[in-house]
Amino acid sequence: MKVTVLGYLGGFPYQNKGTSSYLLESDGYHLLLDAGSASLVALEKVVDPLTLDAVILSHYHHDHIADLGVLQYYRQLMPRGKQQVPILPIYGHTEDAFHFNDLTMKGISQGYPYKESDCITVGPFEITFMRTIHPVPCFAMRFKEKKSGKIFVFTGDSGYLEGFKEFAREADVFMADTYLFEGNEKHHAHFTSKESGEIAYAADVKKLVLTHLPQTGDLQLLKIQAEEASQHQIPVILADTHLVLEI
Repeated sequence: MKVTVLGYLGGFPYQNKGTSSYLLESDGYHLLLDAGSASLVALEKVVDPLTLDAVILSHYHHDHIADLGVLQYYRQLMPRGKQQVPILPIYGHTEDAFHFNDLTMKGISQGYPYKESDCITVGPFEITFMRTIHPVPCFAMRFKEKKSGKIFVFTGDSGYLEGFKEFAREADVFMADTYLFEGNEKHHAHFTSKESGEIAYAADVKKLVLTHLPQTGDLQLLKIQAEEASQHQIPVILADTHLVLEI
């Protein structure tokens, strides 16, 4: 399994850096996880957007879906010669009917629902879900690569939840929303660096990647705080555009 970061900021793009979006690949299958602002341009530098096999969304805040509509337009309007572009499956929850309905564009994309209790198969991945703490319905995801058993866990956006310690158990990579510096614990929407490190340590993950990062402030301090909270037992990486994680 390979994960490529396409965007990693929270809220809004800044200084040519985009918001949350990640490309998961295995055996030639391409799954886009969230589609934040500037993700389509970043995606073009990695794979042809016409070759995407599926998209899955954690929630419908703009910093996670801003480029979804233009991805649909790209697949509708980009000249393709004789190439047949299949309808793109887009997976999302149904607790926001307006946004879920937008996942379907006739002849271009089709929305498919998931709910927290589901275990779904998308290409080479088995995916399970966990509801997070956020102002709108949002779901963390645990991806298991079927052929290898490797585990990638993505928190989506969330405040601190004890349940993450089990949900992320022994993940090969734990990618955590870390929008806040230590000292802002128990926030209603996002982890702090301390909470990301503490959960990673308790879950015995192999690697922690901090994402959904703030636009300002010392990101190296964010990393140091997470390392301290994980008792310096877990490698901590700051997400960056086109960072590649081989899992």
